[in-house]
Amino acid sequence: MSDALPWFPLVGCLLGVMLMGLARAFSLVPGGWSEGAAGAVLVGGVLLTRGFHLDGLADWADGFGGGRNREQILAIMKDSHVGAFGVMALVLVLLSKWVAFSHLIEMGSFHWIVSACIVSRTTLVELAVCLPYARPGSGTAKPFVDDARSYHRVWSLILALLLLLAVSGPAGAVVLTGGWIASRFLGFWFLRRVGGVTGDLLGACCELIETGLLLSCAAASHWLAQFTSWRVMLI
Repeated sequence: MSDALPWFPLVGCLLGVMLMGLARAFSLVPGGWSEGAAGAVLVGGVLLTRGFHLDGLADWADGFGGGRNREQILAIMKDSHVGAFGVMALVLVLLSKWVAFSHLIEMGSFHWIVSACIVSRTTLVELAVCLPYARPGSGTAKPFVDDARSYHRVWSLILALLLLLAVSGPAGAVVLTGGWIASRFLGFWFLRRVGGVTGDLLGACCELIETGLLLSCAAASHWLAQFTSWRVMLI
């Protein structure tokens, strides 16, 4: 299963393109209803991924928010129930995404949706390669993490960079660098708290970095625009 890791950026790109298509379609509604288009993109993202990473986000928030040690954190994250920390994390992340989508659609900067999806999936490979599997026994992410190798990381970064240059021009490299740095900080935090990474933590990383990049790109869209002069995919 680890052989799929180098293709994670491409998966993110395909997802981003579909979400961008939704954004463009709903932005054509008479009157320019960017908020409604952002809501459609948000719902579309949840349906297309079946909330897979959002589930990990909620488990991460409950575990890290309520657990005092490694054993408690891992036990809480394995519990299928969602606690107060998980609910708060889901609400804040989804609300933040909606705000970011609204601004990006209003500005016509649809390509940042694709870029955020590419980088967030690329960071999963980074953590899978660099961190051990934290949970004893089996788990959904264990085959990916245990068999992850350095060349998986190298190829995923190369593919991500090529896709980002095509989608966002030189600014894509800036976004990739920012996402990579953020993933390293998250990885260090995961390592200190639970000794590695789990499927839930990978999902949380994906959601946190995607949300952070969407907000950052929305806030800095005017500044980043000067570095997107040459793009292969004019989307």
